[in-house]
Amino acid sequence: MTKTSSKTPSAHVPLPLTDKVGQMSQRREHSPSSIMHPAASTRIAQEARRDRLTQEALADVDAGLLVDHWAVQAWADNLGTEKAVPLPNG
Repeated sequence: MTKTSSKTPSAHVPLPLTDKVGQMSQRREHSPSSIMHPAASTRIAQEARRDRLTQEALADVDAGLLVDHWAVQAWADNLGTEKAVPLPNG
């Protein structure tokens, strides 16, 4: 088995959260690290995705790919009515 390098980061965690992690680790008979590692990995992946989507959206704005607010509002206001408005294009 290959061992990977690791480092123990420092973070202030609220006591109720550390209690929950401790309870989970006891129930599952795993270490607290085995609970925290996937949670941290998931959160970091979510933040990376959010950053990527933000950068893509800003690039769209820079390219002029915008939809007028009022066109979107008119479309939304008429959803489910007999006078449906076509989806606005950007």
